[in-house]
Amino acid sequence: MLLTGVLVISAIFFGWLFAGSASMRLGLTTPRADALSMGTEAHHAAHAEHEPQSRWRKYLFSEDHKTIARQYLITGIFWAVIGLSLSVFFRLQLGFSSMKLDFLRPILGNWINEAGKLDQDFYLSLVTMHGTIMVFFVLTAGLSGTFSNFLIPLQIGARDMASGFLNMLSYWFFFLASLIMFSSLFVRTGPAAGGWVIYPPLSAIPEAHPGSGVGMTLWLISMAFFIISQLLGGINYITTVINLRTRGMSFSKLPLTIWSFFLTAVLGLISFPVLLSAVLLLIFDRHFGTSFYLSEIYIKGEALPNVGGSPILFQHLFWFLGHPEVYIVIMPALGITSEIIATNARKPIFGYRAMIASLMGIAFLSFIVWGHHMFVSGMNPFLGSVFMFLTLIIAVPSAVKAFNYITTLWKGNIRFTTAMMFSIGLVSFFISGGLTGIILGNSTLDIPLHDTYFVVAHFHLVMGAAAAFGLLAGVYHWFPKMFGRVMNERLGNIHFWLTFIGVYLTFFPMHYLGIAGFPRRYYAFTSYDFMKGNFSGMNTFITIAAIMTFAGQWIFLWNFFYSMFKGKKATQNPWRSNTLEWTTPIHPGHGNWPGELPAVYRWPYDYSKPNAVEDFIPQNVPFSQTPESNLPHETEQVELEKVIEAQNLNDQFKQPH
Repeated sequence: MLLTGVLVISAIFFGWLFAGSASMRLGLTTPRADALSMGTEAHHAAHAEHEPQSRWRKYLFSEDHKTIARQYLITGIFWAVIGLSLSVFFRLQLGFSSMKLDFLRPILGNWINEAGKLDQDFYLSLVTMHGTIMVFFVLTAGLSGTFSNFLIPLQIGARDMASGFLNMLSYWFFFLASLIMFSSLFVRTGPAAGGWVIYPPLSAIPEAHPGSGVGMTLWLISMAFFIISQLLGGINYITTVINLRTRGMSFSKLPLTIWSFFLTAVLGLISFPVLLSAVLLLIFDRHFGTSFYLSEIYIKGEALPNVGGSPILFQHLFWFLGHPEVYIVIMPALGITSEIIATNARKPIFGYRAMIASLMGIAFLSFIVWGHHMFVSGMNPFLGSVFMFLTLIIAVPSAVKAFNYITTLWKGNIRFTTAMMFSIGLVSFFISGGLTGIILGNSTLDIPLHDTYFVVAHFHLVMGAAAAFGLLAGVYHWFPKMFGRVMNERLGNIHFWLTFIGVYLTFFPMHYLGIAGFPRRYYAFTSYDFMKGNFSGMNTFITIAAIMTFAGQWIFLWNFFYSMFKGKKATQNPWRSNTLEWTTPIHPGHGNWPGELPAVYRWPYDYSKPNAVEDFIPQNVPFSQTPESNLPHETEQVELEKVIEAQNLNDQFKQPH
């Protein structure tokens, strides 16, 4: 834990250092007292002008947050294709256990054995790599890395991130981690095969299993670089939100997207170092003879010299990150959904402050419920009851969010754009998957269900599918701002319905399989008579549904890449939204706004306001320009606009020339 503390303190220090050095370079050595100029500053102007750059510097090693966001997105899409493909391979084994898979030999090579079946050792590797890729490389880096980078400066009115160099470095550490992880797919003994949770002793002893060899070492090295990437990104996100908000952008006027990205970064900054510690200790056990996780292990009848370690220690370290990781994945998706639902329901988000409080409650509680993943580890029953109580409490802020989404939709003038449909799909998965989470949070019920498909169903609905729908909703909604064009809505509708129906057909039946006792991670369940007769038909059905869902994603890929170059050109504000990113040019340059930064006067959800000329009022529109729709307390804000204007004039004298 000492290493964790050192990393967190270092992260805070460097975040402060970069923010402070930016201010000092521009002569801003004293904080402003004005409550309406919440930290923003003329030093934004330093990013407004940039020297001409080479193509390599502009598109590959860019420090522009928008380019880096696109890099994260494209890399995440690549990994999504790989991760989903791996899941199709092992679903074929489960759904068609008697079918020969020789047609996969050109792809999988020797991992298809002489009998034409998937090699049983490689099956465990497929399960491990699928979980790792989807959780970390797609739903963490692909989702948060894309939209935190893209939206934070644009929605808070900043020229760029606090440190463009650290931002660039965070992506390239992620890319390096991707290369190492990808290379592990081609080693002779196969990639890591200890499950995505890589529990020791299987992961700590290279001789334990072919997938515990070189592939496991590459997995650990890759994850170390991935964690460094996430820490660098988190430092930037937190520093940028705190220090670089434009004039008038108080925390009470931040879009819920920014709140979710900010709290996600805080979660990552505190919890990821713990996983790094666990990974480093595991490397020591594997290669340097230490015994952090090993004790009294026998291989082929011979005792290893390791004494005094405990694999339960690894479980504690892993799940201290593992449960916040669930919310590191889902919270950005919830923030994206909040923005899209309010925009397309043409209504103010219901319970703005309650939504912020629920995000904070989820963030806090996520750190003290990790033990519910360990009910079957021999935990003291009293301690298990404490974790059970805390786990059930976390359902309260989650229910608040679901209730507020439904209430926002109620009697709204809903526009069923593709992004809106994916957002509503997220709410559906969040509710249906969350209800089964209450069941698994009860230790009495979790113990018999723990290693069954009931857990697989819950996990994939509430986190996997919900977060993926948030990612897809964000891509469809902000594609015009990312690429200056609009994705095809008809193809988007087909993509949504194939994916939505396919996900439910794939994972909902798994609840019944789990209740009936069907275990997860089994290679050949047909070896057992009681499973062969009861579960073969359902597994075949699930596999067909999974293949259908996977096929639907190629529609998205075609729509995405075709629209990037040939899609209909976007207008400046195609969704008639209130947030600041839509006030930039259609193709914003490095610096986002060509002139002065916009000032903020109102919250981001002024939709369908009574007596307003339009059904939306952007954040940068002063109250003095909307007298017909001002509420009494908003009329009082007109006098404060003069303070913002005076501050703007003062900033012009502070800008470097």
